[in-house]
Amino acid sequence: MGRKVGMVHAGSSNVPLFNELTSEIMPDVEVVHLVDEGLLSMAEEQFRRHVVRRLKTLASFAEESGAEVVLFTCTAFGRLAEEIENAVNIPVMAVLEIMTDEAMGASDHIGILGSHPGALASTSQIIQEQAKLGGKKTEVKTLLCPGAFDALRRGDLATHDRIVIEHLNQLMEEVKVIVVPQPSIEKAVEKVPQARRKVPIMSSAHLSVERLKERLDSIA
Repeated sequence: MGRKVGMVHAGSSNVPLFNELTSEIMPDVEVVHLVDEGLLSMAEEQFRRHVVRRLKTLASFAEESGAEVVLFTCTAFGRLAEEIENAVNIPVMAVLEIMTDEAMGASDHIGILGSHPGALASTSQIIQEQAKLGGKKTEVKTLLCPGAFDALRRGDLATHDRIVIEHLNQLMEEVKVIVVPQPSIEKAVEKVPQARRKVPIMSSAHLSVERLKERLDSIA
């Protein structure tokens, strides 16, 4: 019997991206995708109880389907991974936590690029919290790409990518490392050649699948 992981998405656009990465990084592993686009409108703190309930249900569905690990691909809910893990019998991972751990080790002047306010807020908050716990002074600059998220939802990828790249170029002038927490904008960022990247750019999707593989491999 083959190995299996679960992925919980708040946007269907993440499914092909993570399928591609999984095929590249762990081709022998089956992925159970669970999509709940209703979560996108519930990123605010007042909906936390409802979000937790739904994420627990989705994680349990992944477990029932045979997944040995589950990954949350939406950054807005990454800080809930530990709480959700208490409701299932498999490890729960989140791209947000994976990305922030990596960024904290790279620089104390971090830029965060995003198309959704919830993703920016969550990423910034967890970086600041981890910096405080570690006694480290960290400067964080967030930059929203206005209009990109709406363009993505209506399927206008050309407009989405143009907006993202324009704001990426701006942010590269102002920070020492850039975090791209949303898998949905990773493809746009990949269009910027390495020669034009003035600072390191950390994208969430590829790194999170690598860490997911490591976690799966650690399970006997």
